[in-house]
Amino acid sequence: MYAKILVPVDGSETSTRGLNEAIKLAKIHGSKIRLVHVVNEFILDYTYSPGMYANDLFRSLRESGQGVLDAAAAAAQGQGIKAECVLLESIGGPAADLILAQAREWPADLIVMGTHGRRGLLRVALGSDAEQVLRAAAVPVLLVRGAAHTTARGSGASVASAA
Repeated sequence: MYAKILVPVDGSETSTRGLNEAIKLAKIHGSKIRLVHVVNEFILDYTYSPGMYANDLFRSLRESGQGVLDAAAAAAQGQGIKAECVLLESIGGPAADLILAQAREWPADLIVMGTHGRRGLLRVALGSDAEQVLRAAAVPVLLVRGAAHTTARGSGASVASAA
């Protein structure tokens, strides 16, 4: 049984698909859900923007992240599931590190997250937080693929356990 399900959300369609799977599982198991959103401040290039704008950008990133969390919590609430929300901030580290730390600290029984399923050069260029979480998690991870990867065989979800 999964009593505590950690769900990273970023507002994308793929992330929403992961959230929807987590909600289904929470309903079946009577689980608690914790939604996490990672704000990565390192993506900003300080060399080309005046310092006075950086604070506005950080505030905007945080507000946007809180909006993603609020929308995800409302979606869960609409299905009768109460969700906790955690906004995490990173300066340069991969989101996967913060997701894994949150899974340990809470502690989660399952991580459910969307994956874009990138291959080839796109995967090399953009990396994969989902893959990093899958490789390092101490709990089972349910990866839910985006709509482009859904086939007639199923929902696009795949389950893997970390060992």
